[in-house]
Amino acid sequence: MILEIAELRIQPGKQAEFDAAIRRGVAEVISKCTGYLGHQISHGVESPERYVLMIYWQTLENHTVDFRGSPAFATWRDMVGPFFAAPPAVEHFTLLEKTR
Repeated sequence: MILEIAELRIQPGKQAEFDAAIRRGVAEVISKCTGYLGHQISHGVESPERYVLMIYWQTLENHTVDFRGSPAFATWRDMVGPFFAAPPAVEHFTLLEKTR
C-alpha cells in the first residue's frame, strides 16, 4: 500500500468553495480510479488556506501512471486547480509502523 500526501494551498477566502470542489472531485473522480483504497482530507486550523489530502493506493503506479496518465487527472485538476495559490507538494510513503 502507498500513501500519497498532497499539501494544498488555496487562495484566501475560497475555503467553502474549495471544500465542495475537493469533496466532489474525490467522490466523482479519484475514488473510481484503479487502485484507490481510501482517503482523508484535513483542513488547517492556524492556516485556513492549507489542506492535506491523503490518498491510499494499492501501488505507486496506480497513482503515478494509472491516475496521472488518465483523462481522470485532467478532470480532477479542472475541479480543484482553479483554487490553488501554489502548485501542490506531493510525496509518497510506505507504512513503517501502525498502532491502534
